[in-house]
Amino acid sequence: MKRVFLLIATNFAVMMVLLFVCSVLGVDRFLAEEGINFASLLVFSAILGFGGAFISLAMSKFIAKRSMNVHIITTPQNETEVWLMQTVTKLAQRAEIGMPEVGIYEGAPNAFATGARRNASLVAVSTGLLQSMSRSEVEAVLGHEVAHVANGDMVTLTLIQGVLNTFVFFLARVIGFLVDKIIFRTERGVGPGYMITVIVAQIVLGILASAIVAYYSRQREFRADAGATTYLGQPQSMISALRRLGGMETEELPETMKAAGIAGGKLSSLFATHPPIEKRIAALQGRDLSSSF
Repeated sequence: MKRVFLLIATNFAVMMVLLFVCSVLGVDRFLAEEGINFASLLVFSAILGFGGAFISLAMSKFIAKRSMNVHIITTPQNETEVWLMQTVTKLAQRAEIGMPEVGIYEGAPNAFATGARRNASLVAVSTGLLQSMSRSEVEAVLGHEVAHVANGDMVTLTLIQGVLNTFVFFLARVIGFLVDKIIFRTERGVGPGYMITVIVAQIVLGILASAIVAYYSRQREFRADAGATTYLGQPQSMISALRRLGGMETEELPETMKAAGIAGGKLSSLFATHPPIEKRIAALQGRDLSSSF
């Protein structure tokens, strides 16, 4: 119920902000004069913005299982699978969430969590991670992923993405109308200037939106690291796991799962979903290395 209220409140807040800004700038009056229904455009943008984000979230587990070829452990077949199930069960109990599905997939060292609900999530680890880390380090990584689920990070980032998508769709079309009427001087309907401007504006605004989502994703990584240390009762295992990850060639996860993985890609700091390993370790050790980056 809390998540539903948050979704409704977020949608309402986005619309109110857009209405206020456009009213102050006189955009709503301009669009009305040109025969454009301002309210309909806003609702259309919100439906597209939040609809796409939440459809992706609802399908996240299905997509993850298929795209990563995840083997879901139902009845453990060996000692490693027994240990994984027992460890995730213990961590889920400490995090006070429902038992996630637990899976293993073939690949270089990495792990991820996904799912639309705290009590119906998926936690998966790669064979490369199991082979290259000690049990205590793998436990820390699992704790990190369980913390993502407990913190509601998948839903939080989906809400942020939905808000930004709404702004991108709406502003790109408003900019398109303004350019088409003022610069290209189209008198009736919309001309090619509108379509070209909308495409360009949507690309530029989408890039800016990606940077904002990446920023929030990096903040959630610090929280997930801290959550793992809380479940384990000490930071040493998480620090050791991060140090080992820092010396490995990790696997790039699909776009929909990057933010909830243990390791990120090699993007520039502005668009990276994960902070530098050194900063994550420093945060766990209580040191500030902001001046070093």
